[in-house]
Amino acid sequence: MIDVHAHFAGEGYSFPEEWERIRAAGVTSVILAGDTVAHSAWHKEFAENHEGAFFTAGVHPSELENLPRDWLQEIEMLARHPKCVAIGEIGLDYHYENTDKGAQKAAFLAQLELADRLSLPVQIHSRDCAADMLALLKEHAALLKHGFLMHCYSHGKEMLGAFAALGGYFSFGGTVCFKNGRRTVESALACPEERLLTETDSPYLSPFRGEKNSPANIPVIMRRLAEVRGADEEQIKTAVRRNAERLFPKIKECGPCGP
Repeated sequence: MIDVHAHFAGEGYSFPEEWERIRAAGVTSVILAGDTVAHSAWHKEFAENHEGAFFTAGVHPSELENLPRDWLQEIEMLARHPKCVAIGEIGLDYHYENTDKGAQKAAFLAQLELADRLSLPVQIHSRDCAADMLALLKEHAALLKHGFLMHCYSHGKEMLGAFAALGGYFSFGGTVCFKNGRRTVESALACPEERLLTETDSPYLSPFRGEKNSPANIPVIMRRLAEVRGADEEQIKTAVRRNAERLFPKIKECGPCGP
């Protein structure tokens, strides 16, 4: 099983115990998502020292204040590492008041251009910005030819087809287990099997309310997705692994990491 989007840097996990727990749960691959230059670098070091760990490099739209002048060059250096599987997480987040939408779009586009130049896919953060996100991706579709992930997809089944038409993949996590997660469940059901992925967004969005999340919860999410879709759990596991290796080919290139 695979977690395509988790955060370890600065989140207070105890290693190696947590990594051992994750592996014991049957999770053989974890992609650690960058949200700042520093966290991307921390994840690089972790991936270098742990079989089955990979990382992305990028700056989150809510982390744009006080960026060093050479931040994009630093992201590029990290992204050239053999275990960096994507640029991310990048995108738009209009959740907070006084958001500088222009600055977010400029940083997003700069990182999309970097991903295209390096022939890497992107992991996209998209919150409360559905129309702008879709419009921007359509306008710059030429930069998406290496694929993209709508991480923790939240824009509803009505828009899923439009993102899929641009080549999007969709990852679902703990929210699919929430009692009030109807929209997420509907999206998970509508998602084409060949675009379906699993994530935790650890330490956030645990399927168990009030608990710190972990990639060790991927089996819980996998079972819920199989239930929602009326599918065999092994079928979902096989599809997710195949999809992950298609979108993030470096996972396969770095050697076998288990079933």
